[in-house]
Amino acid sequence: MTGEIAAYFDLDGTLLDASSEKTLTGHLGLRRPWRIPLGATMWTLGFIGNLLRGRSVYDAARNRGHFCLASWQVLEQYSEILASQKFIDKVPKEALDCIAWHKKQGHRVVLVTATIAPMAEAMGAQLGMDTIYGCGPEIRNGILSGSEKGWSVPRRKGKVPVVEKDAKDNAHDLSQCYGYGNTMADTWFMKITGNPIAVNPNKKMRDMAEENGWQCKTWKV
Repeated sequence: MTGEIAAYFDLDGTLLDASSEKTLTGHLGLRRPWRIPLGATMWTLGFIGNLLRGRSVYDAARNRGHFCLASWQVLEQYSEILASQKFIDKVPKEALDCIAWHKKQGHRVVLVTATIAPMAEAMGAQLGMDTIYGCGPEIRNGILSGSEKGWSVPRRKGKVPVVEKDAKDNAHDLSQCYGYGNTMADTWFMKITGNPIAVNPNKKMRDMAEENGWQCKTWKV
């Protein structure tokens, strides 16, 4: 579908009225209760370590210590279960209609999310996405350490090169493409598209959208 327009979507809070990774973490803890203190401890250590390395509080909090010693295979299995049995009912009708509209126009629909890759891929499959970008390494096998070293991490500014490369690889003109997000962190990739659309924005994001002439939409289950 090279040469076509693309619509780039964030996941949590945009297409999904839920927190997919927090729910996956909770599901993992329920199935393996010993993981709860381990995950909390490793996440806290990761948070402190990131702060000491000079990262912002926002970025420091988004480490993967809560998945330490989990296997990629288990995460994939649980993600597929949650996506098909729980999260698909948390996708607002307006979001599904929007995806369907873009497909009818012949646009590619692309998911770009900071959610861990197994969950991103499971939800992307449920939503019929053409391409899915989530957080994780290129090759996923074995056990997670809790570190993101060597991962693709499409978070905040990190979504920009992902979207730019996807557009280049598919001969898209970004000025004709769409970008959907729900937080200020998403505005980095939204503003490089010609049609940024704020979904369920808070006041700060709504003010920015209105100042820049962006559309605002409310999608809720």
